[in-house]
Amino acid sequence: MSEPAETRARLLIVDDDAELCTMLREYLEPEGFAAECAESGQAALDRLARGGIDLMVLDVMLPGLSGFEVLRRLRASSRVPVLMLTARGEEIDRVVGLEMGADDYLAKPFSPRELVARIRAILRRMADPPADGQLTFGPLTLDARAHRARIEGQDLELTSAELRILELLIQADTRTVSREELMLQALGRRLLPTDRSLDTHVSNLRRKLARFTEHINIQGVRGAGYALTQR
Repeated sequence: MSEPAETRARLLIVDDDAELCTMLREYLEPEGFAAECAESGQAALDRLARGGIDLMVLDVMLPGLSGFEVLRRLRASSRVPVLMLTARGEEIDRVVGLEMGADDYLAKPFSPRELVARIRAILRRMADPPADGQLTFGPLTLDARAHRARIEGQDLELTSAELRILELLIQADTRTVSREELMLQALGRRLLPTDRSLDTHVSNLRRKLARFTEHINIQGVRGAGYALTQR
């Protein structure tokens, strides 16, 4: 039985392939989503400006404004989660997208089932903060309920994946969290040898932390995972 329309997550699919957009919308709606389509970057930005979008599925290759430019403009004022669609084999597109603030990526061609799984994983990260809500590690404070992290009095502009990774590391204190656990708990999927998205998210977190403090870092433990360190 379908969910009432008012409780469905509203998705914006941005792709200049009208046939693909229609196919995805027809697949996503029975899965419990309300989906809209935009066939250009400007049309996507215009729709986002009206509000009410819970997540955007954004193709990198768009006429006029590229997906990267759409993401750049969006991140100047909004934290709406973004799942980017990239060409298979174009690892640089995936890295750049994550560095610019995408929450996850999916390479074309993809299975609609995988798309649904990625969307649900992102929305779960946005909707399911822990019961205690606020966590601290030295000068670093993370409020999962507000989807906000601060350090040295400054806001860290984090994606949902970065926030969840940081949350797991703070909860572990200085203990090492395995890459497998971070992948499952933060990104909602198993770690595969060719998937470098976790490492890219951690690299982005390090860079953002370094803007405001020299006292906290994320240490890579060879063959094990990652841990927060403080000095």
